[in-house]
Formats: sequence, structure tokens, C-alpha cells
Amino acid sequence: MIREKARTGSVPIQFSPGKTTLRIAADQLPPKIGTLMDPHAFLDALISPAAHADVPDAQRIFEPFLGSWALVVRWFGPDGDLVRQEDGEWHFSRVLEGRAIQDVWIVPPRGKRDVGAYEYGTSLRFYDASLGGWRSTWIGPMHGAVLTFVARQKGDMVVLETTEGIQPARRWTFRDISSSGFSWIHEEEAGENWRIVQTFAARRPDVASSSPQ
Repeated sequence: MIREKARTGSVPIQFSPGKTTLRIAADQLPPKIGTLMDPHAFLDALISPAAHADVPDAQRIFEPFLGSWALVVRWFGPDGDLVRQEDGEWHFSRVLEGRAIQDVWIVPPRGKRDVGAYEYGTSLRFYDASLGGWRSTWIGPMHGAVLTFVARQKGDMVVLETTEGIQPARRWTFRDISSSGFSWIHEEEAGENWRIVQTFAARRPDVASSSPQ
């Protein structure tokens, strides 16, 4: 990820390898932002250009997701039938000296949001050597949701499993991972089985704009 200095009253952030630039326009900032907080200082303190040395190379399992993604999000009922579909956007960045990776998940995407918008949430995850895995917390403010997970690599997949005590248990899986896309599956424990609740089809924005879904 590369951060560029602002030149025209906005804060640009360029993510690689997706090469998507996010700009925060000056007129979108809260009143008196100049006297309360320097947005450049906040971004400089939060965003990190590289992983911290304390995160082993073999454990940098979220690195493939850095940057920006266009999503097709689908929800499924108990009988497995598709009940809803929305477009979305998902952005990942290294943060906190490169010790953690944070994302912002927006459904529907900015520019298509209205009173019925679904969620604008975030996950923060960091590697915990004592677990040999990543502690991850999802916060969905529009649903009052807070979920905690432990994430580990399993074969070619990255699997997040909810921590003890969360009912029903949930499993979030990144699979079919490539430089241009991946699939994500949300499963929920249902008795002795797992049922699919939600899926994402993720593509880099330039790929998504030229490919039919």
C-alpha cells in the first residue's frame, strides 16, 4: 500500500496491487476539522506501508486481500434459496505499525446508499503468536454487531471461526484466492451441520467493471 500526500484539499490513499485511490474531499470533513484533527496526522498514525517484523512471513495470511475490492453479496435462507443480492465494496490496509490489518466493508457501495442501506462496518485483526493465529473483531454499527474470531490458514483457504461462547457458531472462509479475486463464505452452525448464510464474489474494481457477474 502506498500513501500519497494531498495536493488539492483531499486525502488520497492509493492501494496496491488494486491501484484504487480513495479520496476524502475537504467539504466532506466534519465542521472545524482543521482545528480538531489533522486528517493527514491520523492517517499517518494508523496506516502502515509494510508488515511489522513481529508478524512471521508464513503468518501473513491476509496480505493477498490488501487493497480494494468490488463485491457481489448474496444472502441465503434456511432452505438454501437466494433471498437477497447487493453490490458492495471492501477495502483492506495494514495498520498499527503493520502489526494489524483493518478492513472497511460497505454494502451497498458509496454512491448507491439510501435509507435502506445494509451496513458500513469494519474488522480489525492482529497476529497472536500464543494462538498461532489472528484475533479478529467485526463491528457492524448499523446492526449493533460485535463478533470475535480466530483466523488461521487451512490449505489454500483462510478460515475464521468464532470464539467460544458465541451462538450460533459461525465460520467465515476466504477461498479461490488469486490476485484478481476471491470467494468468501459465511456459514452458521445448525445442529450437526453448517448452512451457508452469505457469500461474496470479490474482484478488483478494474476487473469487476469489465466482467459480467
